Amino acid sequence: MNNLLTWATLLPLLQATIRMAAPYTFAAIGGIYSDKAGVSSIELEGLLLIGAFAGFVTVYFTQNLLLGVLAAALAGMLLSAIYAYMVVFLGSKAALIGTAVMLLAGGITSFYYRSIFGVSVEYPSIVPFRNVPVPLLSKIPFIGDIFFRQNLLVYLGYILVVVTWFFFSKTALGLQCRAMGENPFAADTLGLPVRKYRFINVLVTGLIAGISGAYLSLAASGSFVENMSSEKGYAAFAIIILGKYSPVGAFLGCLLFGFADAFQLNLQALGFNVPYQFMLMLPYLFTLIVMFVSGSGNQPEGHGKFFRKGAQIL
Repeated sequence: MNNLLTWATLLPLLQATIRMAAPYTFAAIGGIYSDKAGVSSIELEGLLLIGAFAGFVTVYFTQNLLLGVLAAALAGMLLSAIYAYMVVFLGSKAALIGTAVMLLAGGITSFYYRSIFGVSVEYPSIVPFRNVPVPLLSKIPFIGDIFFRQNLLVYLGYILVVVTWFFFSKTALGLQCRAMGENPFAADTLGLPVRKYRFINVLVTGLIAGISGAYLSLAASGSFVENMSSEKGYAAFAIIILGKYSPVGAFLGCLLFGFADAFQLNLQALGFNVPYQFMLMLPYLFTLIVMFVSGSGNQPEGHGKFFRKGAQIL
């Protein structure tokens, strides 16, 4: 147990926490765009999976990591467009369509993965993103070692949190998007195209969540495994609630989940004599606790409500 107190042991754990938090961060921040506009982001799990697959296949054949990230973002947008059309324009239930999106993503990725790579005990792999220390910032004692000796996608996640906070808090367009979630009927009376705004916000969610999937295959592992999203999309959905639909709050929640993942992976190195199965369930236990304790959080008043022009919220 003394090993737990040493910097040499704690540093890798905290660095791993940041890496493990990254896919949650992209997924949760992406989901906020939908939720702020009044559309549930319950489809995140499917978006992560399709992004992970599209990114990996692109990099496998092109050997270009940036192209892989772009492909993952595009795949996430295309899948989210189906979800957005069904929920925003047709008024289908978000939970039902979100489940269908997850099943569709699972089927597509499994079928095409086996079609392209066949069935083998050896997984094809690519060279993943490497850690790139940030000049000057990586030299800051304690903070630099933890936050600024990571890969490029982690840094993109930092930027995304700040940009999203600024967008919804300080810009007129961001306030208009929030109006779609709070009271779409009032927004409509002001001449704002509610369904158009909601549709675009869901597409943004798909783009960012696709990058989250790309992180799993292009940074965290360097390979693709069927169903590798491993419920991280559902956890991100819970994190949004835990963070009170705030980008900063969601990021803090992502760090909590990232720590749970990193802790269970570093369990033996830290000297804990606890069955690893117990630690594996920690992220999911956190998800249940978050959903139970937080409830709906600061959920927008019009969240999950179908809007039809010229009528009250249905």
